[in-house]
Amino acid sequence: MRSSKSGTSRARRATVIASALSATLLPVGAAHADGSPSPVVTAATTDTFGRVADALLTERTAALLQGAPAARTTLKATSGVQLAAAQATTEKTALTSLRDTRSRLAALGEAYTDADTKVTVDSTRLSGDTATVQVTEASTLTYAKIRGDEPATTGFTAHHELTFAARPDGTWQLTGERLTDRGPRPVNQPAPAATSGLVRTMAVIDAPKSAITYPAPAKPKNLATTTPYNYGAMATYAEKYWKDYNAAYRRYNSVGGDCTNFLSQSLFAGGWKQVTSSTEDYSTWFSNTSESDTWIGVNEWSWFTQTAKRTTALPNAYQMDLGDVLQVDFDKDGSKDHSMMTTYRSSSGVPYLTYHDTDTYRRSLSSLIASYPNSAYYGYRS
Repeated sequence: MRSSKSGTSRARRATVIASALSATLLPVGAAHADGSPSPVVTAATTDTFGRVADALLTERTAALLQGAPAARTTLKATSGVQLAAAQATTEKTALTSLRDTRSRLAALGEAYTDADTKVTVDSTRLSGDTATVQVTEASTLTYAKIRGDEPATTGFTAHHELTFAARPDGTWQLTGERLTDRGPRPVNQPAPAATSGLVRTMAVIDAPKSAITYPAPAKPKNLATTTPYNYGAMATYAEKYWKDYNAAYRRYNSVGGDCTNFLSQSLFAGGWKQVTSSTEDYSTWFSNTSESDTWIGVNEWSWFTQTAKRTTALPNAYQMDLGDVLQVDFDKDGSKDHSMMTTYRSSSGVPYLTYHDTDTYRRSLSSLIASYPNSAYYGYRS
């Protein structure tokens, strides 16, 4: 569903959302012992679930737009599909958090003028009076031209699980929603609470943290094709396969995450050579009949690239350019959690990252900082 900054489109969106939430009544199947109907999920019911998910996620995305209303006005409980009281509170809190994200983005010089969110229902499972619905969200946001050199859009694909409870009066109630992807939350998900986890002492060689102040001191990168690596090819590969995965490689989404596997593929596409044997720990880097830990592991990749002198640490993450890498330790526990590649850099010095888990295209460093203001950032020059 499309979100827009125009009042006319907002009014239309509110009408569509209200329609989604007042839709299909509960199909009647066999009766419970007390005589109330047992739920049956039909194609029409599944369609309703999808439209409710679309409405919920569209409203979250709309909260990030320039001029978005301060009050929650669209996703309302109706006589058809209602929000459970706890879920209504959760959504209210989520929208408050997203408005805070929007304010942090504005302070960092970023905003969105428009958005498009579409939801596809992947599966529906009925157990008793509870329906569990898996959906895929595809969202695109349009960057405001504040500095004038922003890319046109950023996009992501995210997966959610929603639960609906059947009510005795023949209606459904939305009781829960959760993101099922690993990696950074999409920008339209509320920022997580700050944590202070136990610091791990696992580093073989620890990369220094990067500052995240803007603007960063100049640190130009030689992007010429005469260098050993083709950084444009790295970025092109990442932007080609960010949501349509390369079938030539295994996927690790369900076994720890695919972010570093995808990063390694991009680096290999730009000329990094594989190392298949070594007597030293974390000194191989390969993907053939299997993948080395350094190819797929966030921390292991960092250890390899530093000991092999494939990367150098950047004092400030805003110094990243094409082919450079960002890793994030979300909870500052000493273990890095996520890897991503810079595939665009604006002339005003803002890097934009592309990555798997959650599959994302050209998300700005500023957006990550706005969503994760308390995390530790590590920039690497490749």
